[in-house]
Amino acid sequence: MRFTMKLILVLSIIVILTTACTSQQKEEPQNAVLNVMTHDSFAVSEDVVRQFEEENQITVNFLQSGDTGAALNRAILTKAAPQADVFYGVDNTFLSRALEEDIFEAYASPRLDQIPEKFKADPQNRVLPVDFSDVCINYDKSYFQENNLPIPQSFNDLLDRAYQGLLVVENPATSSPGLAFLMATIAEFGTEGYLDFWQGLKENGVVVVNDWETAYYTNFSGSSGQGQQPMVVSYSSSPPAEVIFAETKLDEAPTASLVGENMCFRQIEFVGILKGTQNRATAEKFVDFMLSQSFQEDMPMQMFVFPVNQNASLPEAFATYAQIADKPASLDSNLISAERENWVEAWTETVLR
Repeated sequence: MRFTMKLILVLSIIVILTTACTSQQKEEPQNAVLNVMTHDSFAVSEDVVRQFEEENQITVNFLQSGDTGAALNRAILTKAAPQADVFYGVDNTFLSRALEEDIFEAYASPRLDQIPEKFKADPQNRVLPVDFSDVCINYDKSYFQENNLPIPQSFNDLLDRAYQGLLVVENPATSSPGLAFLMATIAEFGTEGYLDFWQGLKENGVVVVNDWETAYYTNFSGSSGQGQQPMVVSYSSSPPAEVIFAETKLDEAPTASLVGENMCFRQIEFVGILKGTQNRATAEKFVDFMLSQSFQEDMPMQMFVFPVNQNASLPEAFATYAQIADKPASLDSNLISAERENWVEAWTETVLR
């Protein structure tokens, strides 16, 4: 009997200790997960994200979801059961559609006072600006110098026979910079005149390819040195990239951008909190984080875009070699949403058929 009582007592103590340990394990906080949906071009330094995770005891899971259009489609199609808490990467060419689909919750970040008004697109703060880039024509400096050819100062200059066959552009139906450049021409010539300009470019031997990689690394002489076109539709961040990634140290960028009035189309990318998030407080912190100086200063070298936070400093190569358009082209986002497909179809009929 004594042995039985002792055995029962020992077993009872074990049960109590096991229950206490299990309870203690349950009470220990575990890192939650914040899901952030992005386009495939998103990148950020690991140490920058790690700092945010450690400060907020959370793990950030980035859901890369294709290009901007594909990622936005995913967010829209899953809005009844959202797959993420935050969406980054919708730009001003898709903004109207995103707002019409009502997928974002409003949030006025306290860091908005560090961002100039020219970047803000939604008075209700459903999306907040994060970065911008200017899509411009880049040119090969040495080609123009060696051929004693003046640098074009306007779109109309490109119709001169002196520049015949010297420009490569991307198809706006298959390329984001191609679409942005098409919109720059619409901003300059209007919806009634842009096709006449493109007809003129076609007659002057403009070369059209499907994507930026082919245009820049195969056709453009300023990158590979082997291409046939000394002008290419690219970004104003391309010249500093040439310096940063050069195999041998360069004293100056071999390329530059044409940044005359309306010659560059400004793309602005936004972040928003998705409706239905179960992590609203942390989502707000992540939006604040994306607008913070540390994140904003990390972006140029990660995604080759420019920060919108006026307190963020640019890397030396950007500050030295990048040209930012003083008067970039812009179009109303509602107009873009309504007419994008019509513009591309009309362009295709004019230029490719």
